[in-house]
This record gives sequence, C-alpha cells and structure tokens, in this order.
Amino acid sequence: MPAERFPVEESHVMMFARALGDQNPAYRDSDSPEVQSMGAMVAPLTFAMAASQFDPDNPLIPQAGEAWFGSGKGPGFKREGGASTGMLHAEQKFHYHRPVRVGDVLSGTQRDGEEWTKESRSGNTLTFREFCIDYHDENSDPVVTVTMVGVFTGEPPKNEDG
Repeated sequence: MPAERFPVEESHVMMFARALGDQNPAYRDSDSPEVQSMGAMVAPLTFAMAASQFDPDNPLIPQAGEAWFGSGKGPGFKREGGASTGMLHAEQKFHYHRPVRVGDVLSGTQRDGEEWTKESRSGNTLTFREFCIDYHDENSDPVVTVTMVGVFTGEPPKNEDG
C-alpha cells in the first residue's frame, strides 16, 4: 500500500540528501541561489522512496509489540509474502511529471504495470512484474510515478531422470 499522505518536509529532504552524500544546496539551504532560481527547495530524485516511512502497513517498519523479521537480538520469524517467496527486487524507475518540492503533500495510488517472462540460463522461468505507484499533489496533479520491477523465480526444471 502506498502512503495515503506523504508530506515533503525541509528537514526530511535535508536528511535524505545527507544519507546519499549529496551536498547540493538545493536540498539543504532554502536561501541558496539554486533554490531561489527554482522557487522552492526540491527533493533528490530518489526521494519518493521515503514515502514508505509514512505507510503504516509497510512490513519493513517494526511495530511495537509485534514480532518482526528484521535484525534483532533473536532470530525473528519467516515473513509471509516476503523475500522467501522467490521474488527479487530487480529495478527501480522514477518518471517525474514535475520536481518534488518541499511543502508538497503527496498521496499515492498503486497499480499493476507490465508483466513478462524470460527463461534463465538454468532453464527456470523468470516472471518480471512491474508494481507502480502514482504520486499526486493536493490538487490531484501528477508529480512522480515510481515503478518497481520484481522478478519471480519459477520452479527448477525437472531433469529427465525424475
């Protein structure tokens, strides 16, 4: 599920850019000439991924009092629908309709994209599937479309001996 409400805040953009090691003043200084020329602070190109922090159902975020599959003191548990399902995250794409700006409040709508198959070198069927999230601003204008490509591995082919 995408975040229903994703506020783009100045400090969040600055911390995201710092985590990337990006020193562009457009991401950290609202008085910089870069920001003044654009009219507002903008977010780094991959910033839309931060929307997952605003999704209360995100399985990658630990919930108080609930077992979690993440790295803890104990072994945790095997999560249904997670990495053990044979899906690999293969690609991430961002299609911008306009820059993400500080002050935007975005909302996301999830939809299925394309699906295709290929045969692996070992003869397994690989199914590629796109998962798309369209983010819109408060006026319902499109801002960015995020597409994640997942690869699902098929059953290994049976050999002729059984």
